[in-house]
Amino acid sequence: MSEEQAPEDSAAPAPGGADDAASPQAGSNPPEDPLERAQAEAAKLKDQLLRLAADFDNFKKRSRRELADVAKMSKEDVLRELLPVFDNLERATSHAAQATDVKALTDGISMVMRQFLDTIGKLGIERVPALGVPFDPAMHEAVQHLETAEHPPGTVAMELQAGYRLGDRIIRPAMVVVAKPLPS
Repeated sequence: MSEEQAPEDSAAPAPGGADDAASPQAGSNPPEDPLERAQAEAAKLKDQLLRLAADFDNFKKRSRRELADVAKMSKEDVLRELLPVFDNLERATSHAAQATDVKALTDGISMVMRQFLDTIGKLGIERVPALGVPFDPAMHEAVQHLETAEHPPGTVAMELQAGYRLGDRIIRPAMVVVAKPLPS
């Protein structure tokens, strides 16, 4: 070969030259830049965070749906228990227009009331004690005071509207009249 026909890759280092020490060994990765490594780690963590946020959002939506379903089923269960009481009340109302025996009508309505109280008792609802018990603002709503000697001061003298509770939770306080001492 003549000098004019020198190989095209004349800039390539000769084997065993000084450039071999700086070049990476065949098959190994070049040294990683710490900034690139940190950026890759940050991108990976951001992706995990976004996935976790999406999973949490889906969990919240699913929980809300499940709570709404449970509330709906609870209402349906209560309604299913109360419908027979309503049916009997409708029957009593339709017979009331034709009733000639007031005692029989009163007895029928009393039976429906007992059925209602039994039904709500099965649901865990009970009437708040009122008449003759000391006034308790957590269970009673005082709408009036009554000067009387029949009941000790501070006790419930009359119940105007029944109160109900479910376990320890008051559903509706009893509307009451509270006794106060007679003027001296």
